[in-house]
Amino acid sequence: METAQYDLMRHFADSWGLVYMLAIFLAVVFFTLKPGARGNALEAARIPLDDDLPRTNAGNTNAGNTNAGNTNAGLGDRK
Repeated sequence: METAQYDLMRHFADSWGLVYMLAIFLAVVFFTLKPGARGNALEAARIPLDDDLPRTNAGNTNAGNTNAGNTNAGLGDRK
């Protein structure tokens, strides 16, 4: 019985798996090449380069630490 189930699943994957992958490929190509997609693609491409927020120390975890540059900070007097 296990062999019959394996053969059935393999046949399903061979036939419908190919159709599924082809449909995904065609959807990606369509959404990439459809009219109006160029503006969205250019906008998405600029996201890493846009720096519209001012830099602050809010994200810096060492902002209040006077030993921020010291690699031995927090180790005490161990030598």
